Amino acid sequence: MSTDETTDGIRLSILGMRCAGCVSAVEGALAAVDGVTSVSVNFADHSAMIKGQADPDALKQAIKAAGFDAAVMEGLEDPAEQEQQELQRYRKLMKKAAVAGAFGALLMSAEHLDWLPEIGSVAGRWFWPEVALITLSIMVYSGWHFYSGAYKSLTLGQANMDTLIALGTGSAWFYSCIVIEYSDTLPALAKHAYFEAAVVILAFINLGTGLETLARGKTSSAIRQLIGLQPRTARVVRDGEELDIPIEQVGLGETLRVRPGEKIAVDGVLLEGHSTLDESMLTGEPIPVEKSVGSEVVAGTMNQTGSFLFQATRIGRDTALAQIINSVRQAQSSKPEIARLADKISGVFVPVVVAISGLTFLVWYFFGPEPSLGYAFITSMTVLVIACPCALGLATPISVMVAVGRAAQSGILIRKGDALQTAGKLSCLILDKTGTVTEGKPTVSTIELLDNFTEDEVLKFAASIESGSEHPLAAAILAAAEYKQIKLEKALQFEAISGYGVTALINEQRVFFGNKALMDSKGIKFTRYNNRLEKLSALGQTPMLLAVDDKIVGIIAVSDPIKKDSALAVQRLKDLGLRIIMVTGDNQITAHAIAKQAGIAEVRAQVLPQDKAAVVKELQLQGEIVGMVGDGINDAPALAQADVGLAIGTGTDVAIESADVVILQGSLLKVPEVIALSKATVINIKQNLMGAFFYNTISIPVAAGLLYPVFGVLLNPMIAGAAMALSSLTVVTNANRLRWMKFGESK
Repeated sequence: MSTDETTDGIRLSILGMRCAGCVSAVEGALAAVDGVTSVSVNFADHSAMIKGQADPDALKQAIKAAGFDAAVMEGLEDPAEQEQQELQRYRKLMKKAAVAGAFGALLMSAEHLDWLPEIGSVAGRWFWPEVALITLSIMVYSGWHFYSGAYKSLTLGQANMDTLIALGTGSAWFYSCIVIEYSDTLPALAKHAYFEAAVVILAFINLGTGLETLARGKTSSAIRQLIGLQPRTARVVRDGEELDIPIEQVGLGETLRVRPGEKIAVDGVLLEGHSTLDESMLTGEPIPVEKSVGSEVVAGTMNQTGSFLFQATRIGRDTALAQIINSVRQAQSSKPEIARLADKISGVFVPVVVAISGLTFLVWYFFGPEPSLGYAFITSMTVLVIACPCALGLATPISVMVAVGRAAQSGILIRKGDALQTAGKLSCLILDKTGTVTEGKPTVSTIELLDNFTEDEVLKFAASIESGSEHPLAAAILAAAEYKQIKLEKALQFEAISGYGVTALINEQRVFFGNKALMDSKGIKFTRYNNRLEKLSALGQTPMLLAVDDKIVGIIAVSDPIKKDSALAVQRLKDLGLRIIMVTGDNQITAHAIAKQAGIAEVRAQVLPQDKAAVVKELQLQGEIVGMVGDGINDAPALAQADVGLAIGTGTDVAIESADVVILQGSLLKVPEVIALSKATVINIKQNLMGAFFYNTISIPVAAGLLYPVFGVLLNPMIAGAAMALSSLTVVTNANRLRWMKFGESK
């Protein structure tokens, strides 16, 4: 389990990042700011997530000093506006690619058809300088962002993708100018200008970046859909009048009206009316949910039939929708372990490539055939152009972004990137019983009367003492008392004994209500009732003893049926090769009865809440990679201790905050989906990294001229530019396959 802070932190949009080398520069600049505790830069969506107590202005200044621009990203951005910005950037890049490509294609065609005057001829003396000027103006228009980026990096003593492109295309232009100026002194074979190479390389790189921007934009579609769920206005009831106001002006405790077909504006509790809500975009569950007075409603969900009034309980960044969006963003920005290796390699990659390019030039210049200068220039330039580390930088973050977005669309909230990598490696899964394997909505199933107490008296004592408890079993007893309209008594000196039960003073009588361990600890005799307790437990019911003034007066058994899909989910988890263990505070007999219904062979019963984390640690010491699934406050320590903590989203906020993964609906079937997605994502990342490494491992030696001595083949710099652009596009396209993943498959 990651120990990162859970605070929202500051999210910055970074302008000017063009490769993995930029990532390390930005991370280093931000990490040096006072108050920053952790930094995660996401190259895939050009953002940075900063944790700590840093000043936003200081962060922006640090980014500017590193040669980039930054803006703080606040609130729920308009998805349409974001999409429009991406589209404008794509069009701009396409225009730059078209201008450079058109001139380059014209120059290449004219050269191929032998329409151009020779360098050094009378016609050539005025023609080629004109071409040089036109080429320079096109390079400024189509490649200024590369040259300015390279200059900024140089002033900071760094090197990045811009450095390679600027060196490659700039040297092509300068070499061509030297050829024109000193054509009389150069050998005939060296008299060749490479103006077309300079502009065609820029055309290919802009084209590749544009297509990458378009494809990369699709990776954030889940975020945009979630943001799009938030309505821009709300209808509030003020002084008896209904008003439509901007969502930002809705206050806590305000009453809001929702009509059929409208989206819920903020989180709240239904005050009046009845309806059904479509919560599928948040939970992945297509079945509409009925809502009546007292029901919770969540921002972004869609009202279907009725009209109702509700009171706002959470607004702005506190709504469930805003928290989900923030969690998805943090997960998309977080780096799994596998990504850190790529970052380290990318940080030193560009300087190494520049060194290889320089070595290539020297080898060809001193040992190559004539014209050695021409060969030296071509090969060194090709190395610079083909070795751009874009694909390497994109390999991991693009896959993480797509996977986290895909999970969110299915009602699975992945809160930490490490969980995405680790979930597929789990060897053991611990399941809490109540609310995880079972429905978590227990009902009173049996009341046994002892010592001449009536059913109403037993229920009155039990419900009165449980009125101060938040345990699910307490809710069942209180519901039974409410159904029978039993008036409760005041419980004084109430004490909840974790894992045992409760005690209080009612009508000046000391009352104990709980399990056998509670009675044993208080010296109350209960052994004569052991057979009855065991029979109830064998039926999957949880029996509790009620003692008044040190005498057992009744047994109340509560049953919590297993969820309809728990057995199927357990079987799927077994099919994935996982060891399944159910851990519960319930007694041995009841626990085994429930486990048998769910198909679970291993059970740890009568485990106190504080000992659940110890069970996780014990299994970890045995070499197991442990996942924990729970939904209660008492599961929080175990969720935090586990290698991957999975919280059932119908549970408590504390459990959800302690988890790496939150399942927004109560189905255990989502757990095998998380594991399948994890495996598919890790495979996808490895494919991307292997593809990027293979591309650079093969392409750099070929570009340097390794094949020339044997096959007489040299790589054209323009082909190198196209290959570089294609490598990045391939990585993005491969990552986007995760968007269409069918759960239940592992690939």
